[in-house]
Amino acid sequence: MDARVERTRRALQGALLDLAHERPYDELSISLIAERAGVNRSSFYQHYGDRDELLADALDAAADAAGANAPELELVPTGRPPEGMAHFLSHFADHAELYRRALGPRGSALVVARLRGRVAALVREGVARTRSHAFDEMPIEVAAAGLAGSIVGVITAWLELDPLPDVDVAAEWLWRMVLGPGDTRELP
Repeated sequence: MDARVERTRRALQGALLDLAHERPYDELSISLIAERAGVNRSSFYQHYGDRDELLADALDAAADAAGANAPELELVPTGRPPEGMAHFLSHFADHAELYRRALGPRGSALVVARLRGRVAALVREGVARTRSHAFDEMPIEVAAAGLAGSIVGVITAWLELDPLPDVDVAAEWLWRMVLGPGDTRELP
């Protein structure tokens, strides 16, 4: 990608994230975002079709910058969530208001689809790496989609709680949901 294009896109993404910490997402006009980014409104439309597309890119870039890639999911029942799960969730906590809006009832289908896609890819990798037999009787795409939906559902429900529980608590909840029914508290 051309360096100027990348620089403009990053400026727009940064402007959206900065402004979202100052006021509700619904109050962020394209003109305001472009002004904060130091570009004109037509430049916005040269790079993005709408705010939701920018929001999806901004959240993806923020997750990458924070190193908030989902932990390797070893689908082996243990009593503790995988290392890195709390770090993964801290990105959502840092941008809780934006994610509440994006994942909520009037949210962004694009943000939800990208998040589910990322998580589904990680689940597929986790199943392949652990050679789990839990999903032998179904296509891996079905299992990955089901677990991704559960993970996004837990994240969404966690972000809606007030006050927001700590990321370590959310990591425990998420891990319990990934493992499914059963009591894993007594496992090593």
